[in-house]
Amino acid sequence: MQPWNLARTNYGVVKQQDYEVAVLPLGATEPHNLHLPYGTDLFEGNVVGEKVCEAAWNNGGKVVLLPTIPYGTENNMHQFPLAMNVDPQTLFQIIRDLIDSLLNSGIRKIVLLNSHGGNELRPLLRELNGKSDAHLFLCNWYSCFTDVYHDIFDQAEDHAGEMETSFGLAYFPELVAKDPADPDKLSADDGATKKSQFGALNQGWVSMSRPWHLLTSNSGSGNPHAATAEKGQRMMDVLVDRIGGFLVELSQAEINEHFPYDV
Repeated sequence: MQPWNLARTNYGVVKQQDYEVAVLPLGATEPHNLHLPYGTDLFEGNVVGEKVCEAAWNNGGKVVLLPTIPYGTENNMHQFPLAMNVDPQTLFQIIRDLIDSLLNSGIRKIVLLNSHGGNELRPLLRELNGKSDAHLFLCNWYSCFTDVYHDIFDQAEDHAGEMETSFGLAYFPELVAKDPADPDKLSADDGATKKSQFGALNQGWVSMSRPWHLLTSNSGSGNPHAATAEKGQRMMDVLVDRIGGFLVELSQAEINEHFPYDV
């Protein structure tokens, strides 16, 4: 039994626990260039969730990991086949219902562990603030190591690039496609993207929802070819240390009139 992993434990174990923190991973089902599986964000949510929650549990954190939500918001990938979209308000309602289930079970500290950039969840946190007894925390795990990113990786990451490919090579290598003519090479393009005709968009001070069938060749944004399993493992060490440590602290923190701030 893994008492910290709800999908892999049973009621006989669960009813003996006093969970303080629930972790809800959120994924997506979408193309990731030509070489990574459609379930990449789902698998990432599973792996990161399992590793950080196990580490937290082993260090005294009273945490429970929920199954990963496999679908996310895909409005800007609608031209790619089987990019499985749920609109933001649909996703928000699913999360609201799950929060109610957790509150009914006496768990008030909830971490949304997000694996998909299209899941823009901050509006939900603002919407529920002051209206729910839950204390919600959002962790986009791919933002947790920006200060050391270039100590690990060579190329910038956007989607299905070096970072995500390294993750796949480390934790689901059997699903990472290789070039049939050269098994040492990925079956992927270089993840090049087109520039906008507007300088304001290219410079980032104006934004839009990017149509990925126009932005990319095969849905990849970021060059994956320098990826290695070792890089994926180094990244995971950082995530386990940082997110796992946060979960222990959150588990041990008392909910009072000052929470989550110091007195």
